[in-house]
Amino acid sequence: MKSNLKFFKNKKSLPVDKFFQKILYDKKIGYYTNKQPFGIKGDFITAPKISNLFSEIIAIWIVSTWQIFGKPKYFNIIELGPGDGSLIKILLKVFEKFPDFNSVKKIYLYEKSELLIKLQKKKIKNNQVKWIKNFEDIKRGPVIFFGNEFFDAIPIKQFKNEKGIIFEKYFFLDKNNNIKEIFKKASKKDITSINSYASLKNLKFIEFPKYGFEELKKVIKKIIKENGCLLIIDYGYLNPGNHNTLQSVKGHKKNNLLDNLGKADITSHVNFKLLNEFFLKNNLKIKKILPQAKFLKKMGILERAEILSKEMKFRDQSNMFLRLKRLLSPKLMGELFKVALAYKCKSNKFFGFN
Repeated sequence: MKSNLKFFKNKKSLPVDKFFQKILYDKKIGYYTNKQPFGIKGDFITAPKISNLFSEIIAIWIVSTWQIFGKPKYFNIIELGPGDGSLIKILLKVFEKFPDFNSVKKIYLYEKSELLIKLQKKKIKNNQVKWIKNFEDIKRGPVIFFGNEFFDAIPIKQFKNEKGIIFEKYFFLDKNNNIKEIFKKASKKDITSINSYASLKNLKFIEFPKYGFEELKKVIKKIIKENGCLLIIDYGYLNPGNHNTLQSVKGHKKNNLLDNLGKADITSHVNFKLLNEFFLKNNLKIKKILPQAKFLKKMGILERAEILSKEMKFRDQSNMFLRLKRLLSPKLMGELFKVALAYKCKSNKFFGFN
């Protein structure tokens, strides 16, 4: 038996989410607990690594949101899944340019991987930054939660609907230790949950982020209690189309889903329509979901690039605008990546969304 499938030994089968939870987050075999996945030497590159302009724009958005909340004396910023710390490193630099804000803000990083925490601590040596496992450690003041490519990495459940009967997808090992899939009748609890969402009705193939929603409920609880918001930027879709969106990447190339388990990144596309429906069910207000390109342009990323380019050599200009193209082009990240905002606040005017 393959070493990374030992957890299967005494189990007949595992649902998709539990299977990939093990593959991605297990302390012994988990991808995120044993491998540095970011950058050229890793398996993928996120927006903060592509261009510092992305992180600068997020910093400006956070400062403007603090102003919308009335410039409170206590203000908390929590990054969900901070990766290698590239975003926060730039945020800290930008915040220094806003003394009033900088003096009252507190920054928390919510990270499950001990390996990535070590990586983040090497990059971010700032006593204003704290690592947390529990949002209850945040005692007072409005909260801004931010997640860039956070939600896609949380394992999902998969179901199929055959003539009104819902079946859940499982993986199992056959006699030759090959991974196969099987469908079993879904639990009553999961069926009830699925049927409660209008955006999932009439689908033949259903992806349901049960683990993801559990994580978001912790976030929402804090937002409801203290006031605040959640900004999510991720790749996904607005209209579900009966597709299996699970994908695997290794060395910046597509990888067969069940190959290189524990050594390749596995993610799914985010159902943003379902996500907004979930926020409304849980008593948060929402903004219209925007493509990443539209959000960044409304936030002034092109104007910022033009200002910076005036003091650059041609080679550096070309590099900056090439990276910017990757963030904004409809054929690259501009349309595939979406921006969602859920909030509890008296004002509904948020920079970039109005």
